[in-house]
Amino acid sequence: MKQMSLGAAGFERKTKRTRKREFLDEMNLVVPWSELVALIAPHALKSGAKGGRPPFAVETMLRLHFLQQWFNLSDPGMEEALYDTPMFREFAGLDAGEDNLPDESTILRFRHLLEANDLSMQILATVNATLTEKGLLLKQGTVVDATLIAAPSSTKNSTGTRDPEMHQTKKGNQWHHGMKAHIGADADFGLVHSVATTAANAHDITQAHALLHGEETDVFADSGYRGVEKREEVQDKYPDVNWHVAMMPGKRRVLDKSKPMGEILEKLEKTKACIRAKVEHPFRVIKRQFGFVKVKYRGLAKNTANLMTLFALSNLWMVRKRLLNIAQE
Repeated sequence: MKQMSLGAAGFERKTKRTRKREFLDEMNLVVPWSELVALIAPHALKSGAKGGRPPFAVETMLRLHFLQQWFNLSDPGMEEALYDTPMFREFAGLDAGEDNLPDESTILRFRHLLEANDLSMQILATVNATLTEKGLLLKQGTVVDATLIAAPSSTKNSTGTRDPEMHQTKKGNQWHHGMKAHIGADADFGLVHSVATTAANAHDITQAHALLHGEETDVFADSGYRGVEKREEVQDKYPDVNWHVAMMPGKRRVLDKSKPMGEILEKLEKTKACIRAKVEHPFRVIKRQFGFVKVKYRGLAKNTANLMTLFALSNLWMVRKRLLNIAQE
């Protein structure tokens, strides 16, 4: 091995505050670790329960699970990243020189623990409870929307078949194969409070009733939700909700804006569009910031659990500056 020069050794001691480090430092401060550990600890494997080496701390495994979501890492990828990236070991509280690092099987079992006990949904609820307590999640209005998540369409696998829970749908002139993520978001800050998933060919309107928390007075949606207020499940559960659904694009194009009524309707549509735009922010965060553009697992259940965690983390990411300011007051 080539000996390191004095200049290189000096460079190794220097640290640059990279964007990745800033991201981890900020998220370390805003994630409610104690509440989430208290949520998971009763379900975790106790020390000495099955013999062998003691299990890793719940907070350590939770930090690794969140690193997987933030940087779109598979279980083997997370194990390798612990060896390659000292910053990740530092964030998880692990020391490569002294501690045994979790292998991919350990990371896998922790994810299965969360799935088996529906803890991902409770993680989202716990994060939202923290945000509500700090006055960042208001419940007077909700914006609903859905996005397509791609799934592998190839049959070159051990079963020779596609995932039976994923389907194809046509959007515009392009066909997509995968699933849909439906969300209900706060109309003020765009924070997600409800998540539902379906195959890609399910219509957005079928999940509208599952995206409301029951305390809102107004709901905003795009033109794909027209007629939602007439559906039986919506009338039964939310009879007093005011639905503000966008006008069909073709109908809006022919508005006569030279007349007072046409001008008023156009301004109304612009106002609704400004409010609806907030629901696009969580989609941008999980797809562009966290890199979740394709499903990781077979079946809706595992991918739904993954999405619950992603949206909980996206909520914290979107209001991290406000949370840090509140903590400094």
